Amino acid sequence: MSYSFLKGHGTENDFVILPDHDGTVHGDLATERIVALCDRRAGLGADGVLRVIRTSVIDPAQADQAEWFMDYRNADGSIAEMCGNGVRVFARHLLEEGLVDTGAPIAVATRAGTKTVEVVGDELVVDVGEPVLLGSSAVSVGDWTWSARHVDMGNPHAVAFVEDLDASGPVGPLTAEPDFNREVYPHGVNVEFVQRMGERHVAMRVHERGSGETRSCGTGACAVMVTTADVDGAPRDTPYTVDVPGGRLTITWTSANRVLLQGPAEVVAAGFTAL
Repeated sequence: MSYSFLKGHGTENDFVILPDHDGTVHGDLATERIVALCDRRAGLGADGVLRVIRTSVIDPAQADQAEWFMDYRNADGSIAEMCGNGVRVFARHLLEEGLVDTGAPIAVATRAGTKTVEVVGDELVVDVGEPVLLGSSAVSVGDWTWSARHVDMGNPHAVAFVEDLDASGPVGPLTAEPDFNREVYPHGVNVEFVQRMGERHVAMRVHERGSGETRSCGTGACAVMVTTADVDGAPRDTPYTVDVPGGRLTITWTSANRVLLQGPAEVVAAGFTAL
């Protein structure tokens, strides 16, 4: 069976987009199909898959808040609660296809609740929600271990400050999942390594659960910003710049205790596949 797909990315965190408005094309969206689509050698290649489906089909409890649901899957087929770059790409697709009103905020239902996305110039801003700063644990790569802050952005993150992000240094190439406390993170965790670059400016690399190292992680960048702002004692509504390998994001922790993620998002290809 051949079916349509699109390809998009936000700061090079890339996704296969599958239109399936009434849930009749992909059924339960089998793990094997996700893995085949995301394979960078034998498939289309992506960090994950965004299925575009009506909220009434997949989560009726949110149907009165948003018409469209972002059914997000990691590259290994596992389900993720939320994706900050993915939701911007998802909203860009809705806009370009005329599926939402271009003059109003865009509501997108996710497994972490309904998120609101707005257009600001050439970029999109998503209200990721309220952060939850939890305790500390530790993450390790090889013989190196760092203290990490546990932050919940609708999905789990472990944020560790390091002196150097270079792949030749202690953090390494991140080809394998960092070690972490399975009791603290029973469902796995996204691990962010952070280097300070200047005032209100950090850089990061990330190993995403279910996908490996990616060029960017939107919720991870939010967790990094919140952790850094908390350490700095920065006043709310202070924007931070977060550099990722795939570009730059601007993040603000507001006085209303919301985290706003701003960055680019684009759809770059469309076609049909039988994968």
